[in-house]
Amino acid sequence: MAPLIDFAFTQANLQDYVECRRRFQLRHLLQLAWPALEAEPAGEHELHMGQGEMFHRLIHQHRLGIPVAALPDDEEGPLARWWQAYQAAPPANLPEIQYPEISLSAPLGGQRLVAKLDLVAVAPGRRAVIVDWKTSARRPTRSWLMGRLQTRVYRYVLAQAGAHLNGDAGPWRPEQISMLYWFANEPEQPELLPYDEAQLAADGRHLLGLAQAIAAAGEDDFPKTDDMRRCRFCPYRSLCDRGAEAGSLHDADAEDVDEPRDAFDWDAGFDFEQIAEIAF
Repeated sequence: MAPLIDFAFTQANLQDYVECRRRFQLRHLLQLAWPALEAEPAGEHELHMGQGEMFHRLIHQHRLGIPVAALPDDEEGPLARWWQAYQAAPPANLPEIQYPEISLSAPLGGQRLVAKLDLVAVAPGRRAVIVDWKTSARRPTRSWLMGRLQTRVYRYVLAQAGAHLNGDAGPWRPEQISMLYWFANEPEQPELLPYDEAQLAADGRHLLGLAQAIAAAGEDDFPKTDDMRRCRFCPYRSLCDRGAEAGSLHDADAEDVDEPRDAFDWDAGFDFEQIAEIAF
């Protein structure tokens, strides 16, 4: 495999690597677009993805203080329900200084580790809360969220590259950082995940290990996953001879299908000149 040049590691592409190295290779190294459905019914899945993206945009607009116009949805639609839930029960007790849709970058194994965070709320010198908006139909477990690369990358990057958000206090101590998942379908029951020094150290070792393994891998070092369940909602399943039919949304667990926010190719959407980072 050719050396990685200007490759940005993200929670999304690292999660692909952990779940299926072949999918990582096809999607992020070869950048192969494969015309297959991720889930059935296709129309319902596509609608949910679009509404999830719109929901994130509405919150971004609201957090910037820009008035939100009438929703492009009927009163009974998911987007309207999510927006009503957000208005009725937004995350409570967040610090007042807030940075919506902020991107951070830190060095990782000679490359960049980049994170685009829905919201970071800070009280300089005291605490920082990363907020992530979730619109999945089913709530994932706390243990699943704890092991997810999104949780590990976001908290780690804020600790490593978020000092400029902490006034004159310098880098955030890990115990000052937490991550809050807010669920549009359970707005009054968010999941708060604190951080500590041991987790920071473990995340650093884990993420560096992944980066080094990817950088050292040859073309034959990207095998298909042994977990056939993952193939049901992967667009490359027919290419990999793992079946032609997409999995059903109605039979899927919360862990099976990407969140609308995560399914987009954020790797191609970063302007590195606008991302705060620490020096290599």
